[in-house]
Amino acid sequence: MSEVGMRRRRTTAVVASAALLFSVAGGLIAAPAAQAAGCTSGVTSDFNGDGVRDTAIADPLATVSGQEKAGAVQIVYGGGKGVSTLSQDTANVSDVAEAGDQFGFSLAAYDANLDGCTDIAVGMPYEDVNAVQDAGLVQLIYGSPAGIGQGMPSLGFRQGTDGNMADSYEAKDWVGYSVAGGVSSTGVPFLVIGVPGEDSSGLTDMGLAAYASGVAPVVTSFHQNSPDVWHDPVAGNRFGSAVAATSRHFVVGTPGAPIGSTDQAGAVVAFKPSLNANNIPQPLFGIGQDSTGTDDTAAETGDGFATAVAMAPYRSSDAATVTDSLVAVGVPNEDVGTAADAGAVQLLRIAEAGAVTENAWITQGTSTDDVTEAADAGDYFGQHLAAANTDPSVVGTATTMRLAVGVPGEEASGDAADSGAVQIFPMLGAPGVSDSLLRPGSGIPSASAPRQFAGMSVAAAGSSLYVGMPYGPASGRAVHAYAWTVASGGSPSQTWKPGEGGIPSGAQAFGAVVR
Repeated sequence: MSEVGMRRRRTTAVVASAALLFSVAGGLIAAPAAQAAGCTSGVTSDFNGDGVRDTAIADPLATVSGQEKAGAVQIVYGGGKGVSTLSQDTANVSDVAEAGDQFGFSLAAYDANLDGCTDIAVGMPYEDVNAVQDAGLVQLIYGSPAGIGQGMPSLGFRQGTDGNMADSYEAKDWVGYSVAGGVSSTGVPFLVIGVPGEDSSGLTDMGLAAYASGVAPVVTSFHQNSPDVWHDPVAGNRFGSAVAATSRHFVVGTPGAPIGSTDQAGAVVAFKPSLNANNIPQPLFGIGQDSTGTDDTAAETGDGFATAVAMAPYRSSDAATVTDSLVAVGVPNEDVGTAADAGAVQLLRIAEAGAVTENAWITQGTSTDDVTEAADAGDYFGQHLAAANTDPSVVGTATTMRLAVGVPGEEASGDAADSGAVQIFPMLGAPGVSDSLLRPGSGIPSASAPRQFAGMSVAAAGSSLYVGMPYGPASGRAVHAYAWTVASGGSPSQTWKPGEGGIPSGAQAFGAVVR
């Protein structure tokens, strides 16, 4: 990200009226309707509202209408109801597909208008806005009984005087580099949008996040110079590089933040999904490694704490329902012993009111916890994460609270260079008690090959773990679904591949993001 000017940023709310909302092109579209006839609520990622879970599979490098790397998202409807392709050339999606946009770089699935059909927010941080390179954009595409994008037109989130986010758009702001959405415990839909390249408070690449709440979204922006937001505003913090949310809390990763005099050590900042008197989401806390009670408390230059974040709702033994959140924080550049960039993961618990405790510090080769595999240089353990509560109706246990850790640089004995792996852990108790490992040729049904980078795409899908394989030989590119309790080397329960089951062939990075 290059320097694009030094200027003061502000925290501003931009209210989209209930009657009219801005699209990306600066035109106007109708506000969301109330309950849609035929939508059945209660199932996540149900874009046509039929009560059966659907799957969204992004290929941000897909060629669309001859435009390379324009990006597309394949929606696979559950129950064998077919596949539809979303892109910026889809009817009811504003703008047009352009080379390099990378539509689908990030995804969030949630019911944005509370009509019972799931909607999808699609990030494209490399979208050029009015010839400004990589300013970025998020498109919110609405579900309907006829399918995703078949009802009301999309809603675009972008900066600028004719947009609906605060601040002007500049080159390499990267609006939509990360997105997370949900419905709060008080029933308000919300979307968090990361803008890690924003120059905030006169500081290059300090970063910013936007918070859109309500059926007719009210959009407000906040950063590390906003009131009560933890940590000093510093150039290069990249606040917004990663975001994750539950109905009770959300977190924002700022992997470039210094901790004391240690540069690029990284930090994570937590909020409640509700606006406070300063018209920003209520800040709760922020931590880096020197702020925790982990086994490795020393923040080191370039650790990248909070490069990835993941969250799952949690019900404790003294609660009648879900009140807390469990958080996983990836530290992929952590050195473990003499192994540079071996990686680590910090587990946290956020109580309903916002108090935080540290549950575990996980590295490979942790003998005291009997974690499978050794920590090797360049493993990047924690580069990507997914967390799940497979049964929120009961008190959380090591069986129901699960974590998947991407290890894209993993090379087991006999594996090709950077073939990668995914390691699964309990989020409660000792991490090594029930961990398991999936890698190409052992659990992931494709032969080990160089630079497959297994672990670059992991996602929680209720009772299933999704593992995307967007890189390496074309024959191995797929998305695989597993039970969260799968044993090491266990088989997937379902697989989606380009050219099969109605999914178009010719994918470039199929499965880079899955929801």
